[in-house]
Amino acid sequence: MAIAARKMNIMLPAGLAIDAEVDLNVADGAFFLGARLNVSLPGLDRDVAQAIVDGAHQTCPYSKATRGNIEVAINLI
Repeated sequence: MAIAARKMNIMLPAGLAIDAEVDLNVADGAFFLGARLNVSLPGLDRDVAQAIVDGAHQTCPYSKATRGNIEVAINLI
């Protein structure tokens, strides 16, 4: 998120938080992973915070490596 925010000339708030939850699911006898990222960017306008989260998700190496393989829900809280 720091890189995405810096590209937008926005300073990230000191109280930012990310809570990651990973699930092991099973369907039709096959196991698969799912993830939820609950992101808090206090003090930022919701549209600005969403743009930072979206930008980070597009450039994050982990996101790139798992894209199409793991369902990821990103919740701005």
